[in-house]
Amino acid sequence: MRYRIAWMAGTALTLSACAAGPDYHAPTGAALALPDQFSTGPGAALDEAALSQWWTRLDDPALSALIDRAVSANLDIVQAQSRLRQARESLRQANASFLPQVSGSASGGKNYRSEAGGTRVDSNGNVISTGASNWSSSYSLGASASWQIDLFGELSRTKEAARAQLQASGYDLATVRMTIIAELVNNYVQARLAQEQLRITRDSQTIQKDNYDIAGWRLQAGLVSSLDKQQARAQLAQTSAAIPQIEANLKGSLNRIAVLTGEAPGEATRALESPAPLPAAPIAIAAGIPADTLRQRPDVRSAERALAAATARIGVAQAQLYPSLGISGNIGTTSNAFKDLFSLVTGGVFANVAQVIFDGGRLASQVRSQKAATDAAFAAYRQSVLGALEDVENAMASMASARARKAEFAIALDASNNAAILARSQYQAGLIDFQTLSTSESSLLSARNSLAGACADEILAIAQLYNALGGGWQSMDDRPDEQ
Repeated sequence: MRYRIAWMAGTALTLSACAAGPDYHAPTGAALALPDQFSTGPGAALDEAALSQWWTRLDDPALSALIDRAVSANLDIVQAQSRLRQARESLRQANASFLPQVSGSASGGKNYRSEAGGTRVDSNGNVISTGASNWSSSYSLGASASWQIDLFGELSRTKEAARAQLQASGYDLATVRMTIIAELVNNYVQARLAQEQLRITRDSQTIQKDNYDIAGWRLQAGLVSSLDKQQARAQLAQTSAAIPQIEANLKGSLNRIAVLTGEAPGEATRALESPAPLPAAPIAIAAGIPADTLRQRPDVRSAERALAAATARIGVAQAQLYPSLGISGNIGTTSNAFKDLFSLVTGGVFANVAQVIFDGGRLASQVRSQKAATDAAFAAYRQSVLGALEDVENAMASMASARARKAEFAIALDASNNAAILARSQYQAGLIDFQTLSTSESSLLSARNSLAGACADEILAIAQLYNALGGGWQSMDDRPDEQ
């Protein structure tokens, strides 16, 4: 008997090595139509260490501290971590399917039995039953086990899909982390830009108040008409009207920073209300080659893992077309006395084979459906690759544009500042009218705001590029590519 069982188990294990469905192979660069380099030409090799904490290159301790808080407390990251734990438990469940399922039972109780009989009357006239009654005990103990043999790889393909899904969930967590860091940097830069714009606007407001006073004095002296005073008044009011909107933008950025760090708006960002300069922009950034982007972008790697999971599920669907083999057994004992519980033990071992004969094409349809899902997953993977390359190209274009505009606005600011100084002197001397002075002051205000905006755009473009390159997740604990 034991030889036959061993033969069945050996045969089953041999057949289980032939898993149904295609074996997964990651698509090559040629299949993805991956270019050899970006449009800007070959870039320096990516430094993964620098990429993992790229925000430190902005040399802003306050920003680095905020990112540390966000990584540990952001609620989107907490949700992604929970989904990762769910995926890990799914893999454990898939692994458990390879093991026998064992269950046990035990019972014990008392049974009562009454036998009908006659009656009699005692000396006191009471009616007494002459029937018999008794109690009996019963005890039972049993165990059963069942084991599904992975005959055509249904269990192994399920495990393969669960592992790929676990890795995809890990990369999804990395993507959330990367996105939160980029959004935090964006809002921090916007907040510092708003503070700089407030400083510029208030400086202009102070100068325009002086111009308004000068226009009033000149009107009193009869040197100009009331037109100059009214123009100065209008200019001052327009500049003052810009301040509330800038303050609202600042408040919005600070509120968003608080939420990104997992805290309520208000007190959490009180320290950031003190004005500070924009972060420093690094000069050189290595973009690497497109193949580097595929390796570093967690969203692309998540899409690739989703493709692997979908491919494995084809095998799960195909295995259901073939016979299934299970082995089960039980053992038990029953007795009316606890001391005799193990006097008689019974048991059995069984093997069963099941095969679907007719289901109206349902299982075959499931295979075709899963193949279609795999085709969709491959298209989604290609789309993520193209989107990642697009992100890098756009970020490099934005950075080049911001740097070019920054250089030109610096020249414009210098010229506008010189023109404004000359216009103030000439207006005070009565050589020009107020309209000319107003135009010069407006040009100076515009040049200062434009230069500040270009500096902020450069930093935002740098953050966009690092995010497009997949920076910000490489230093996380329990990296998905190491699971």
